[in-house]
Amino acid sequence: MKFSPLLTSTALLSLFVAVPAMAHTGHITASSLQAGLTHPLSGLDHLLAMLAIGFWAAMQKRTHQLSIPFTFLAFLGLGFSLALNGAVLPLIEQTIAVSVLVCGLIIATTVRLPIAVSLTLTALFALAHGQAHGVETAAGSALLFAIGFMSSSALLHLAGMATFKASGWITPRITQLAGLMLASIGSYLLMAA
Repeated sequence: MKFSPLLTSTALLSLFVAVPAMAHTGHITASSLQAGLTHPLSGLDHLLAMLAIGFWAAMQKRTHQLSIPFTFLAFLGLGFSLALNGAVLPLIEQTIAVSVLVCGLIIATTVRLPIAVSLTLTALFALAHGQAHGVETAAGSALLFAIGFMSSSALLHLAGMATFKASGWITPRITQLAGLMLASIGSYLLMAA
């Protein structure tokens, strides 16, 4: 699988345009396709988690590289649906912060967890992200909003994968540095949650 420098540059640029705070402010989000497309870019927690999932997925054996993003998207949708139907899981913000922290540690240490463990963590993290989206959705087209945020999330996963591939071409140390930065930001988000 080849990744373009444009995709990698877009991923890095998105780090600078994201609002440097958590995306879940407790306000109700307009439910439109445009709102859904932009929501994963509206806060550092969403943006970094989506990029980290892609980065982590690219670290897997070739046969498992798509398992993590597909699992994430499936459980992202499930978490969203549960929230829309009134089932809200506890500790959503903390789980989202932990998702950034744990992904950062996995990336920094380049550890390969058993695929069952990786998919379980992915599902848990995605449920929390989906819940956060669902809790903040206003009246309107929840379906269009979901299509939007799931599409943006998938694109960010691809950007994370491209960033991993690009960092490997430059030097493996960049991968460790990126993981440490993610873990540090995840720790900060967890303290702020």
